Amino acid sequence: MKALGKWLVLGLMFCTLPAKAVLDIVITEGVDAARPIAVVPFVWQGATPMPQQISDVVMSDLARSGTFKPIDELSLPQRNISAVANFNLRDWSGVAAEAVLMGSVKPYGPDQYLVNFELVDLVKAQMQSGGPSSASDYVIDSREAVISAAQFRQYGHRISDIVYEKLTGIRGAFLTRIAYVVVDRQDKSPYKLMIADYDGYNEQMLLRSPEPLMSPSWSPDGRKLAYVSFENKRAEIFVQDIYTQSRSKITGFPGINGAPTFSPDGKKLAVTLSKDGQPDIYVVDIATKALKRITNHYAIDTEASWAPDGQSLVFTSERGGRPQIYQVTLASGKVTRLTFEGEWNLGGSISPDGRSMVFINRTNGKFNIARMDLETRFMQVLSSTRLDESPSIAPNGTMVIYGTTYQGKQVLAAVSMDGRFKARLPVGQGEVKSPAWSPFL
Repeated sequence: MKALGKWLVLGLMFCTLPAKAVLDIVITEGVDAARPIAVVPFVWQGATPMPQQISDVVMSDLARSGTFKPIDELSLPQRNISAVANFNLRDWSGVAAEAVLMGSVKPYGPDQYLVNFELVDLVKAQMQSGGPSSASDYVIDSREAVISAAQFRQYGHRISDIVYEKLTGIRGAFLTRIAYVVVDRQDKSPYKLMIADYDGYNEQMLLRSPEPLMSPSWSPDGRKLAYVSFENKRAEIFVQDIYTQSRSKITGFPGINGAPTFSPDGKKLAVTLSKDGQPDIYVVDIATKALKRITNHYAIDTEASWAPDGQSLVFTSERGGRPQIYQVTLASGKVTRLTFEGEWNLGGSISPDGRSMVFINRTNGKFNIARMDLETRFMQVLSSTRLDESPSIAPNGTMVIYGTTYQGKQVLAAVSMDGRFKARLPVGQGEVKSPAWSPFL
C-alpha cells in the first residue's frame, strides 16, 4: 500500500510550463531526421507595416511538429516571391527541400487583409527535364482568404495544417489548444484553470480557486472541460463551457471524485469514485447524472480513458499486485490486462487511430513515457529522462506532451510517437500542471 500511495500521488503531480503566454520550445533531438522545407517570408503589399509575418507562425509550427525542418531564411535563393509566377526553378535547383511555401498579404478593407499562398513540390520540379511547361504544374495547393489583424496567428496555424496534411497525408494539429492548471503560491487564489493555443498564445483563465484544481479533460467538440475542484473543501467533478463560462457539478460524493474523461460522443464521463469503498471506475451520464459502476474490485482502479470507439475503457489497477493497465469491455464487463513489462505501468491513453497506447512505464525506478502497439503488444520507451508523467496525445496521433524534470525543475516536454523527435519547454514563473491536448477544433 505504501508503493500504491506513491503512484497515486504521482498521478496528481503533472508538469510545469511557463506562466507566460509563449512556450519557449527547445528542440533537443530529432532535427537531423526532419524533412527540410522552405518557407519564404510572405510578401507585404501595403503602405503601412504588416500586422504580423504569417510565415513566422508557419515556420514555428512545422519545426515544432518534429516532421519538418524549415530552411534558414537567409539561405533561400529567392526571398521576395509571392507566387509561382515569380518562382525561378534554376535558382532553386541546388536547394535540398521537399517543398516551397510562398505567399502575399495586402490590405483589403477596414481591418481586412487578403492572404494568398501557394505550396510548390520542389522535388518534382527539380526532377523535370527540358524546363517546366507551366509553373502551376508543381503547385500542390493554393488558396486565398480574407482575415482580420486579430486572425493572423490563427490563419498561420491553418496554413500549417494544410501544408502538413498535403505533405504527410496526416491531418495537422496546429489549430488545437491545451488546457492546464497554473499554480502561483504567492497568490491568495493560487490555482487557475487555463486554456491556450497549442503554442501557448491567447492564454485565457477559466476559473480561479484558493483550493486545488486538477485533471482537465476536453469534450470531443472542444467546447467544454471536465475537471476536479476542491474549492468546496472536498473533491468534486465539474463540467464547464469554455465560451459561456456556465458549469455544472457532475459528482460530489464523499471520498474520491477524480480523473474525469469524456466519452467519444461527449455524453458521458468515465470517473474514479470511492463512494462504495475502494476507488472504482464508473460511467456517469452528464445530462441525467445516472451512474453505472464499471469495476468492482478490492484493489484500487483509477485513471480510466476511453477507446476511440467508445466500447471499452483502459484503466490503472493494482489488482495484479502492482500498478498495471487493464482494459474493460463495457458491454460484457470483461477485464483484460494489457501491460506486463517493467515494474509499473499507469495512466494509459489509446491513440486516436486505436492502434497504440501511450502510458507511464517505470523500469529500474525511472518513470518514462512509453508506447505499446495494441496488436503486437510491443512496447517502446519514448522518453529518455527520469521522472516523466502525464502524457497527452495530439489529436492527430503524432506527438505526445508530457511532464518531466529538467535541472531540478518541472518542465513540459514533447516527443513524437516514434520517439525520434524530442523537445523541451522551459518553465517560467510558477507551476503549470495537468496538461491536456484538445481535440481538433
